[in-house]
Amino acid sequence: MGGPEKFVLLGKVVGVHGVRGELKLESYTEPRTQIFRYKPWRMRSADGETLLEQGGRGRAQGKGLVAQLPGVTDRDAAAALVGTEIWVARSALPAAKPGEYYWADLEGLEVVTLEGRSLGTVSHLIATGSNDVLVVRDPERERLIPFLPGSAVAGVDLEGGRITVDWDPDF
Repeated sequence: MGGPEKFVLLGKVVGVHGVRGELKLESYTEPRTQIFRYKPWRMRSADGETLLEQGGRGRAQGKGLVAQLPGVTDRDAAAALVGTEIWVARSALPAAKPGEYYWADLEGLEVVTLEGRSLGTVSHLIATGSNDVLVVRDPERERLIPFLPGSAVAGVDLEGGRITVDWDPDF
């Protein structure tokens, strides 16, 4: 699958720690400290995007992470980054295990029924706690389909760009 490079959201700056420019991070990686292994970081905020070639360094503290970023040396500079998202190139992440998928790999795939009827493409996914949900859009409507392999999801063909679902098109 060619096309432009995909990026994956790995975390977010949620606060400041101390007076020397350290940041509190929320990490979406497992384990949470894994976020520090991926580079470079694309820091995205309402003000734009900044590339950090060396990423950040940090440590686990309590239920979160504390990080130090290059050039952020005081509390004011750290406070300006609160709300900034941390993205990395999909290509920087390891291959998914068999039967597991990165959301970024599913977004944009065509969704078809067992009979071959197109339901649209995956816009994004939603985590619900019990299972993830595909948000599938076509020009007329949006469908929410539970991402349940072996049940609602009959198959995923990343190379072919298609997800086959056992789903009523009128639902």
